[in-house]
Amino acid sequence: MLRVYNTLTGKKEKFYSLVPLKVGMYNCGPTVYDYFHVGNARNFIIFDVIRRYFKHKGYEVTFVQNITDIDDKIINRANKEKVSAESIANKYTDAFFEDLEILGIPKPDMCPKATEHIPDIISLIKKLMDADFAYQVDGDVFFEVGKFSDYGKLSKRPIDEMRQCARVGIDKRKKESCDFALWKSAKPDEPSWDSPWGKGRPGWHIECSAMSMKYLGETFDIHSGGQDLIFPHHENEIAQSEAATGKPFVKYWLHNGFLNIDGEKMSKSLGNFFLVRDIFKKFSPQVVRYFMISAHYRSPLDFSEKSLNESRKAFERIENCFDNIRENVKVLDTFKIHARSEWMNKFGKAMDDDFNTASALGVIFDLITEINSSIANISRDSAQLKQDILNLETFCSLFGILPCIEDKELDKDLLDLIKERINARKNKDWKEADRIRSLLEKRSVILKDNSDGTTTWKKGEQ
Repeated sequence: MLRVYNTLTGKKEKFYSLVPLKVGMYNCGPTVYDYFHVGNARNFIIFDVIRRYFKHKGYEVTFVQNITDIDDKIINRANKEKVSAESIANKYTDAFFEDLEILGIPKPDMCPKATEHIPDIISLIKKLMDADFAYQVDGDVFFEVGKFSDYGKLSKRPIDEMRQCARVGIDKRKKESCDFALWKSAKPDEPSWDSPWGKGRPGWHIECSAMSMKYLGETFDIHSGGQDLIFPHHENEIAQSEAATGKPFVKYWLHNGFLNIDGEKMSKSLGNFFLVRDIFKKFSPQVVRYFMISAHYRSPLDFSEKSLNESRKAFERIENCFDNIRENVKVLDTFKIHARSEWMNKFGKAMDDDFNTASALGVIFDLITEINSSIANISRDSAQLKQDILNLETFCSLFGILPCIEDKELDKDLLDLIKERINARKNKDWKEADRIRSLLEKRSVILKDNSDGTTTWKKGEQ
């Protein structure tokens, strides 16, 4: 039975989705004013793995991750570069998806942009105004925190403490210092939209409430993000959403721990960050993914070149095992092989304990030891070995750390055929995909379509 740590209750709970075998997940996405750094990447990788694991367990997953494409940081960057905020947002949105693709992270099922959901945001603010949870001052609209009795239930902070550490400086127009903006009145040379309160743009918190409820409903299963978003962002999301609907907003709140460098959280504001695309110059995407899942997702993780090198060595053990398999084991007819329940149970036990990837990696390495031992002995063609190999491929695929086979092992025309088939599958041209698969099989190239949407291949015997 899957158990998850719920930030809202402060304990591990058995996971029951609102609709059996369906999961609605919302993860806070990037504010697109720059390339994302390795600290951001931890969140995207962790919740990609969790999304994959739910699918592995038979759930139909709807995964929504927003794009914040209007924000002070975007406007400041645009002013600095003397271009429009829209051009900055578009540039770094494209870069975000490029980096996700390199990391082997499939696109979300929905990736809504704030600027494309202004009517939904305005409608939600209207509900809050009508319910007397919000008030207008000089074209700005604020949420009145004092009227929401459960404020602080996620972060567990006393209201007096939150008044003192309100994210925005004290505005004498507010009724309380921790009241937060739902709508910001237009400023000169800033993007703005028409609203009942005059021209302006949405506040950060209201964007996520409007978009998550639009695609997942007024109550949904999982909302996730980094621990730094617990307060004020997620706390404010709960307040405004539940005030507007009168219903529980989210059932389970999941938060990943910080990626630290020299004992401090990696962040752009501190200047102690490394861009993901710079890390790729030294380390493969699989090594970066391995590093991110080497500790439990809620635990802090210390970033350094030394730790990445340790992850590279560990990943090389996985690569070496697959090399050993390719060199010594006949091509597997995976359609006739079933995974061994023993290893599935061990892996599942680790992952069902609040997605304990660190423990699950231990299972992978125990399995590698057994596979290598079987290959070294007389059992290299046994059904048990082939079942173990299938398990290994499944586990590595779930974690996005399935080693790539070197392109040089195939002639260019075969590689071109593989690429054509991948494109055919993307275009849902199944007839063409099947035709190319048959051609490749005749030339002893065996394809495998993985659960994460990727395709891997093996060279069989002539």
